[in-house]
Amino acid sequence: MNTDTAAEIAEQVIRAVEPILQESALELVDIEFQPSGKRWLLRLYIDKEGGVNIADCEWVSKEMNRLLDVEDIIDHPYVLEVSSPGLTRRLRKKADFARAKGKTCRIVTGVAIDGKNEFRGEIIDVGEDEVEVREERDIHRIPLSVIKKANLEFEL
Repeated sequence: MNTDTAAEIAEQVIRAVEPILQESALELVDIEFQPSGKRWLLRLYIDKEGGVNIADCEWVSKEMNRLLDVEDIIDHPYVLEVSSPGLTRRLRKKADFARAKGKTCRIVTGVAIDGKNEFRGEIIDVGEDEVEVREERDIHRIPLSVIKKANLEFEL
């Protein structure tokens, strides 16, 4: 299977699972579908207000297994994992950045902003198409469209 097919399968899984999650006030934060030995690994990261627990992950796993059996989206061996996004969760969407306002993040951009491609600082605001990050005394406005990777940073 090639990466285009894997991406198509991931999109089909997203479309199938989101209505189930929304009914239970859960959110699909991220999805991975990639080779893992002789099988593929389908990993779903879920979250909700106040955080998810093991029971939430077990419930989603059970529902996903039922759904994937009925929908027959994946036609080869795979392993399903359902997890929380963790303390260093990935930030992808505008809503992810808005939820993380006031927290420390690390952002890598595809183009230089203010002469650099990597930022580590507090998210102080999220606009329509940019995020503002304070690094010590500097404030950087980073367009969402140029962000290659962004994660929350673990704070002690």
